[in-house]
Amino acid sequence: MFDIGFAELLLIGVVGLLVVGPEQLPGAVRTVLAWVNRFRRSFDQIRTEVRRELHNDEIMQELKAESQQLKQQVRETTQSVEQEIQALGNQASDSLQGASNTADSVPSPPPASSSATPPTATSAAEADDSGTDKSSNPV
Repeated sequence: MFDIGFAELLLIGVVGLLVVGPEQLPGAVRTVLAWVNRFRRSFDQIRTEVRRELHNDEIMQELKAESQQLKQQVRETTQSVEQEIQALGNQASDSLQGASNTADSVPSPPPASSSATPPTATSAAEADDSGTDKSSNPV
């Protein structure tokens, strides 16, 4: 971190001995080392927190990118499904129109009446006797 060699440390020690004195020098060194350790711990905590936040930001960016991709895929799928539904609806309406056109062009068979009975030999004989045919109604 700091590029301090042995000569610089020796110079700092001599100046500290002269300024603080030999009796208070060990306590001053302990105090300075305690402050340096606190500084290092706090710096390490800050560095760890920044790394964690950067990692969280990376994860958030990745999640946002994946979210955008999923949204795009959902949109594409929705559009394709809507197009297929539209095509099927068009086909169904075309087939219904074609079926109604063919039903209109084909003559429908006359409705069968349940009360009408086919003429039999006995009804023909009755028709001969009375002179009119009761089984057939002239229209």
